[in-house]
Amino acid sequence: MLTTGGSGKIHVLPGDVVSRIAAGEVVERPAAVVKELVENSLDAGSRSITVDIKDGGLTLIRITDDGEGMIREDAPRAFERHATSKLRSDQDLWSIRTMGFRGEALPSIASVSNVRVTTATQSGEVGAEFQVKGGTIGKIVDAPPVAGTRIEVADLFFNQPARKKFLKSIPTEFSHISRVIQQAALAWPSVHFRLTHNGQEIVNYPAVSSDKDRVGQVYRRAFLDQSLSVQAAQPAARISGYTIDAVHAKSSRTPQELFVNRRPVRNAAVFHAVAEGYGAFLPKGHHPLFVLFLDVDPDHVDVNVHPTKREVRFSETDAIHQLVRRAVRQALGTSDRLAIALGSSLGSSVEGRSGVAPVPASVPSWPVPPLGGSSGERSPIGEQTPHASVRSGADAQLAFVSEAAEPYVRVPSTEVVAFGQLNRTFLVVQIGGDLTVIDQHTAHERVLFERLYRAWTARGIQSQPLLIPESVELAAPHAALLQRYHGELEKLGLGLEPFGASAVLIRAVPVGVGTINPETFIQDLLDDLSQWDNASSLEAKVRPVLASLACHAAVRAGRPMELPEIKTLVEDWMVEGEITTCPHGRRTSFRLSTEDLEKMFGRAGW
Repeated sequence: MLTTGGSGKIHVLPGDVVSRIAAGEVVERPAAVVKELVENSLDAGSRSITVDIKDGGLTLIRITDDGEGMIREDAPRAFERHATSKLRSDQDLWSIRTMGFRGEALPSIASVSNVRVTTATQSGEVGAEFQVKGGTIGKIVDAPPVAGTRIEVADLFFNQPARKKFLKSIPTEFSHISRVIQQAALAWPSVHFRLTHNGQEIVNYPAVSSDKDRVGQVYRRAFLDQSLSVQAAQPAARISGYTIDAVHAKSSRTPQELFVNRRPVRNAAVFHAVAEGYGAFLPKGHHPLFVLFLDVDPDHVDVNVHPTKREVRFSETDAIHQLVRRAVRQALGTSDRLAIALGSSLGSSVEGRSGVAPVPASVPSWPVPPLGGSSGERSPIGEQTPHASVRSGADAQLAFVSEAAEPYVRVPSTEVVAFGQLNRTFLVVQIGGDLTVIDQHTAHERVLFERLYRAWTARGIQSQPLLIPESVELAAPHAALLQRYHGELEKLGLGLEPFGASAVLIRAVPVGVGTINPETFIQDLLDDLSQWDNASSLEAKVRPVLASLACHAAVRAGRPMELPEIKTLVEDWMVEGEITTCPHGRRTSFRLSTEDLEKMFGRAGW
């Protein structure tokens, strides 16, 4: 029974307390104030934004822009809660086209600081100026008619000492502000951004005409020189930007910038798609570095899922994931191949895909002969190289969607002249007119991986029994893990069976894989299998296993090679597309063109 009399426990909070609670969601630190005010300046059509900071933002934050400004009546109204010029109804929430929209930023900031506002419109004969102290709006006075808006936020958190106590040092707080300006500059290259701290200019990014120029301003030319252009589109979405060449990937995560409709956000699906796009090209312990701009129809993205707008939600997450993944793959020069379901529990996890990119002409489309010739020929690499061909039947149904299979052309059109080895590790050859140094292990690893992957996408990998099975002692949990995936590993050409209580017997390996070290291979295989539960697709599971197989079967550093062997290996590497990394991301080659050599020896221009 509902009671209406008496002194109940529930009461309505005072307005100033409500404002401070709201401020706690929006105004976490000085950088949050800068972010909200800069976004308002951008929505106002500003072409120049200056941010002046004192003492990490605690003493003063001043944002000056040349935007459209506000008329005298609108300026104080902007500091009322949920007052905005950017929405008219709840329907507008599903098609946000502005940076701000909630109408909470200005009143939240004003409730925990002292604010002074000076604003004028382009056509106004006089501007307006007023102060807001702790949320209370003061008298409005006339100001010079300088088009734009200047907002000064002083004594931040003066009435919230507990919040102020938990702020970090001045350098730390200013570093967060610098990060906000950096992201805003990347998102809006046509806007001039300037940042000062205690009177000293820290950042000055003049307006430029392209994203590339702005990325060069922020992350310097070195990042662009080591990056690959990303471009792809589909209905209602388009992606552009730059991602690091796998050769130059680093253990750090800077930069990893994502902008959705020019809004800096974090999105797990997009970040995962980038990592999937790299696949086996990325070395273990290294991360993709990128600056990506994702433009999505506002009707298909919800930006109203986080108080500070750090996250977005897509109506078609799978489509966005595929777009990003495909774009990164294309930038890296690989093909996005569709695997056939193999009729097992592993095969049932294949993700449905459409619009697969065409297979590049340099990537053969069916299983190929092993290194050194067709079946029956002795490989010049010797026992460490494949010794049988991998071929599917004439009626094999390939899983490529966009392009018919093309025959494997073994001999490349460019002539290869082998000179020899350096330290029994690096092959020195002439390819066309270029001098090329190739890591024999990583190049051979890439060749084997591409052949294994091609066989898997076609009909599954055939296995070849070992003359003498190899046994490996394992801990009981590891033996159980191999047993758990026994059927799936058979589809990859691996014949493993229990041998006693805690050992495994390697009875067969994929056709085309030569001698491997059983102990180290099984250990790497266990590492790969331990990640299978977290893998999102069939390919994400299979690629690491095939990469491990290729790595252990490839010719090792320190192994002497004769000139015919070198020539054969280099030609096979060229046929596979001259990919510059092994499946684990290590570099395969270094090339000097004739022009480079002429410059080095002072012959250029003679």
